[in-house]
Amino acid sequence: MFWRGVLGYLPVNVVQGVVGLLTIVLFTRVLDPAQYGVYALAFSVGSLTQTMLLTWTEAAMARFLATRGQDGRLADHFATLYRLWLSAAVLVPLACAAVMLAPLPAPMKVALVAALGSTLANSLMKLAQERRRAAGEVSGAAILAIAQSAGGFAIGLALALAGLGGAAPVLGVGAVSALCAVVVLPGELKRVAGGRFDASLARAYAAYGLPVALSLILALVLASTDRLLLAAFLDEATVGVYHAGYSLGSRTLDVVFIWLGMAGGPALIQALERGGQAALSEAAREQAGFMILLTAPAAVGLALVARPLADLMVGEPLRAGASHVTPWIAASGWLAGMTTYYLLQAFTLARRTPLLIVSMSIPAAANVLLNLALIPRLGLDGALWATTLSYGLGAIVAWTLGRRACPLPMPLDVLVKAGVACLAMAACVRLVPPLGGLPELALKAGVGAAVYGAIVLGLDIGGLRAKLNLILRRRALAL
Repeated sequence: MFWRGVLGYLPVNVVQGVVGLLTIVLFTRVLDPAQYGVYALAFSVGSLTQTMLLTWTEAAMARFLATRGQDGRLADHFATLYRLWLSAAVLVPLACAAVMLAPLPAPMKVALVAALGSTLANSLMKLAQERRRAAGEVSGAAILAIAQSAGGFAIGLALALAGLGGAAPVLGVGAVSALCAVVVLPGELKRVAGGRFDASLARAYAAYGLPVALSLILALVLASTDRLLLAAFLDEATVGVYHAGYSLGSRTLDVVFIWLGMAGGPALIQALERGGQAALSEAAREQAGFMILLTAPAAVGLALVARPLADLMVGEPLRAGASHVTPWIAASGWLAGMTTYYLLQAFTLARRTPLLIVSMSIPAAANVLLNLALIPRLGLDGALWATTLSYGLGAIVAWTLGRRACPLPMPLDVLVKAGVACLAMAACVRLVPPLGGLPELALKAGVGAAVYGAIVLGLDIGGLRAKLNLILRRRALAL
């Protein structure tokens, strides 16, 4: 199931990667630094709202679909979840009203209301995607993800060019999600037919999903506190600089991690449900090794090409600051990705989701305290130091607690060998002269990929040659 997902979700990975890069390239040019800062803040508030109110139902949809399929209660599963979703969704209009009454500048109000309203459509589509992912309907989930990414970007860009400022990107995503919901939701709601709301299922889903949501809220606190405190201590333009560099460093890695997570999460659940701990350990070791081999060089490579990448991707007013931010966020993004898409899976697999709260509260609290202490003294650098240290602490805590819930193997041999290959790659890339712009970026990327690929394939680290042959054979069969 994992490798079928890896192949099936590859187009999603490509589209989201291109959209993520184009978002940086175009929105940092169409929007001025202050407008880009408004967008960054609105995006953070919208993400926090969706996570706080609605994500717990999305998590329950994914985790319990296989269980309800086995006990023959799928209709009750859907009826219960959609009833729970509606109960939480009614709070969103109240949040919009509170924003409109708040003493905020008009552009900020518009952006925040747009972000809050978009959460409803976004979450409905997330429910549909999670149902498809859990059921192994790879193509259906992939089509929805592609439509939202590409369509949201296109409409958001058009709205930005029309002068809607920082509200434009979030409005674009919300509009496309709403259009997709009109098409997809009738079919999803047919699955409710014959089902009934079950209070016992609701309690089980809440007991599982609410800790997941709270842990994700803490993850957003970990990811967003720096922006909010930079705005409080400095200004929105600094937030824009930080967000541009953060996007370069994190979105590229996020695309790879999300791709692997879309395929890996359901595969781990299926392995545990069907084969127990032994099957889970085998599947997890394979996934972890593949994840390390793909993402470690990506993070190191981002740090090495930060300056030419910023020259090419980021608008002139934000360029110098973004290139300074990117290497730090590349390190933070790798730690965050390994934690979220592998280490924290131990708690969802074991259904011990309250431990997620513990594992996320420690780095989230550390991030707040470090930002409060360092930003007034060091400015932008203080936020960078705080973010990287907090994600490192989070990885340690997740690994320690996860071993108590559902031990997942960590292929240390792959990690060490990949690290050595990354060091060799970095040494060779450092020899490339600073040509600037696209020539430097292309040359460094090519040298880095060639050196790392030759070492990994030559030594067959993690059995990568066999995995690549498997992917190519399955791709050929699919065609």
